[in-house]
Amino acid sequence: MQGLIAGGWRVGATAGVPVLRMMLRRRAARGKEDPARLSEREGVDASPRPEGRLLWMHAASVGEAVSVLPVLSSLAVQAPRVSTVFTTGTLTSASLLRQRLPELGLSRVLHRFVPLDVPSWAGRFLDHWRPDTAAFVESELWPNLLTACQARRVPLMLVNGRMSARSFRNWRRVPGFARQLLGAFDRVHPQSPEYGERLRALGARCLEAPGNLKLAAPPLPVDLTELGRVQAMIGGRPVWLAASTHRGEEELAAEVHRRLAPSHPGLLTIIAPRHPARGDEIAATLGGAPRRGHGDPPPAGGIWIADTVGELGLLYRLSRLVFMGRSLVGRGGQNPLEAARLGCAVAVGPHTGNFMDLVARLREAGGLDQVADAAELASWVDAMLRDDSRRKQAGAAALAVANGEAALPDRVARCLLELIGL
Repeated sequence: MQGLIAGGWRVGATAGVPVLRMMLRRRAARGKEDPARLSEREGVDASPRPEGRLLWMHAASVGEAVSVLPVLSSLAVQAPRVSTVFTTGTLTSASLLRQRLPELGLSRVLHRFVPLDVPSWAGRFLDHWRPDTAAFVESELWPNLLTACQARRVPLMLVNGRMSARSFRNWRRVPGFARQLLGAFDRVHPQSPEYGERLRALGARCLEAPGNLKLAAPPLPVDLTELGRVQAMIGGRPVWLAASTHRGEEELAAEVHRRLAPSHPGLLTIIAPRHPARGDEIAATLGGAPRRGHGDPPPAGGIWIADTVGELGLLYRLSRLVFMGRSLVGRGGQNPLEAARLGCAVAVGPHTGNFMDLVARLREAGGLDQVADAAELASWVDAMLRDDSRRKQAGAAALAVANGEAALPDRVARCLLELIGL
C-alpha cells in the first residue's frame, strides 16, 4: 500500500529523490509533464502566497476538478476574501482549469501542480502556502501530504469521498494504516451511503450526509458563436458522438459508422478521444480522417476526429446521441453525467467499474443503455437515429438524474468555511 499512483505512474515511498527527478524529466520529454513547471512537483514555487485565509483544494484530474468547481463558486459568494490554491496532477486538468477558472470568475483560485508524495516536497509546499485548511477530492489519499498537514495542524476534509469495493478490500489488509490515514480527516463527505460505510469501517470519522458532487456540476460551457457556425456546417445530417474514447475504441466507432452509413445517408460520426494528443495516431488508424485539431471542418459524411481540449460542451450540443468511452475496452468507464446534464441519450459498454453507482441510477431512470460490443452499439445508434422521440425521452430522463444534487455545493462549501474558522 506504500506504492501509490500519481498521474498514471507509481511512486514508491522509498524511491530516492534523484530517481524521482529523473522520472519527472522523462515524463516531461514524453509530453506528460509541463517542463516549465516541474519545480511545482517538488513543492517549489516562486509565486507569493495571497494575503488572508487560504484553502488548499486537491483533485486528481479533469473529472474530479470539474466536480468541485461549483464548490469553489459557492465559496467565492459566501467568503469572497478567501483564496484557494487548487492542485491537480495532469496536464489535461491544468489546461481545462486555465480555461474554466476565468470563465467562472474565480480570480482568487490559483492552479498549481501537486507535489509528489515525498516528505520534504510535501513540507516545502505546505510551508510556502500555509493553508488554513485542506480538502482532498474523492480517493486522493497521500500519506506524506496528509501527515505533513497533521504536523502543521491543518484541518482536513475528504470531499466527495469514494471507496470502491476493490480499494476497500485492499485497505482492509492494512487496517492500522487505513485507520491512521482516514482518521486524519476532520470531516468526510462521502459520495454515497455505501461509500460512507466503507470509509467508516476503515476508520473515517465525522462523516457528513452523503451526496455526489458530480450530480451538482453546471452544464459544460460553450462558445455560442462557434456552436452556431459548426451546426450550420453539419445541417440536418444524422450525427452521433463517441466521447472520451481510449485506444481500441476508435476502431470500434469506425466499425459502427461503416455498419450504419448505408442506411443513414450523410451520417457524421464524431470521435473525441480522451487524450487529444492521440489525434495523429487516430487519424492514421482511420485512414486520414479529418481532424478538428488541425482546423478541418466536419466532412459531408464520414468520421470527424475532435482532438481538441475543452470542447465537450460544444460536441454534446452538436450530437445529443453519445457513447461514453473507456467502457468497451475494460478500463472502468468515463463519467456519463456531463453528457446527461445536456440532455443527451447515453450508451456505455460493459466496463463501468469507476462509475457503477451513476450508471445504475441513469439506467434505472431510463437515461442510459448498456451495450456489450460494437454490434450492439450500432443497433443502439441506429434505433435512436430512427426514433427521435425515444432519444428525447432518454435525454430528458438522463437530465433529471444529473440535476439531482443542486444544493450540495453550498453545503460542502459551508463545511469548508467552518474548518477555516469562518
